[in-house]
Amino acid sequence: MNTNKPVGLTASVGFQIGVRRTLPFFQEEAWELLTSTQGRKLWLGDAASVEFVKGHKFVTREGTTGEFRVVKPLEQLRLTWQPASFPNASTLQIRLLPAASPGKITFSFHQEKLDSVEQREEMKVHWEEVISGLLALSEDKSTR
Repeated sequence: MNTNKPVGLTASVGFQIGVRRTLPFFQEEAWELLTSTQGRKLWLGDAASVEFVKGHKFVTREGTTGEFRVVKPLEQLRLTWQPASFPNASTLQIRLLPAASPGKITFSFHQEKLDSVEQREEMKVHWEEVISGLLALSEDKSTR
């Protein structure tokens, strides 16, 4: 048995990363924030138009491309996601998971098919920043 396997390396989907954080949102609020223009810019990038429907393809101004594979309103998005700097497309899944406490939701970002330890670490930092950014957006909104 090889115990030197790098963290996050799977047998079938390359490297993967998962980042989760429970935040003070109701499910509808979390979905609205995630799919709003400002929220979407944080995790997807700046795209002229995005339709949250299965099969919709997008290209952002930053050069990220992808296609929505699963769209379950209020619950889940699964898409291919390839920033311009990536030599490969990855699979990104975003889930909104009800937390034990009312008025709280867990944002879950899971990404697979990453090609290296470095790419995995880069995306870990990115998704943590996205979650912090979503929280900051909601705090900005609530202080208006």
